[in-house]
Amino acid sequence: MTPDQRPAHEHRNPVDLPDWMRQPTPARRTPARLLDGLVERQPRLDAARRAWWRWRDRTRWGDSHPHVVAVVSFVVAAVLGTAAVFGAYYLFALAMGDYYY
Repeated sequence: MTPDQRPAHEHRNPVDLPDWMRQPTPARRTPARLLDGLVERQPRLDAARRAWWRWRDRTRWGDSHPHVVAVVSFVVAAVLGTAAVFGAYYLFALAMGDYYY
């Protein structure tokens, strides 16, 4: 018998759990849990919630084309950043009274 195997008749000692782990306190009645219970009792609201979950968990175009989204987002960020820098320079020039444009 190898050292990493135990004989079949050996059992581990039982774990003695404290009472708070054996019988946890019930969940608190918060407004969110009350609203969740209301939604579960109404079939149309429950169906709408499940439809929302399905829509939210759909496969997005960006998930299936990550390289295209990365390139497009880089270009958009570069254009917006350049526009912000030149806009700030233009406003600074207006504030200083130097009308170079």
